[in-house]
Amino acid sequence: MRDGIHPAYREVAFRDTATGTVFRTRSTISSDQTVELDGDTLPLVTVDTSSASHSFWTGSARVLDTAGRVEKFHARYGRRS
Repeated sequence: MRDGIHPAYREVAFRDTATGTVFRTRSTISSDQTVELDGDTLPLVTVDTSSASHSFWTGSARVLDTAGRVEKFHARYGRRS
């Protein structure tokens, strides 16, 4: 690989604005904000949604009544013979 063409890959912290949860990970993203995390000063990136607040990962996702939808479709348009 050529030198000088790749962005810096380093540890950063992501903060979920919905829950306030902070994740430490590695990324090439840059940020002007910093945060002290476990004795290290890391660049801080704020995100709207993460696994801490997304309904799929928290288990609060709605389950759709697909059987009711199928029955409603058959009642409206009839079954094919």
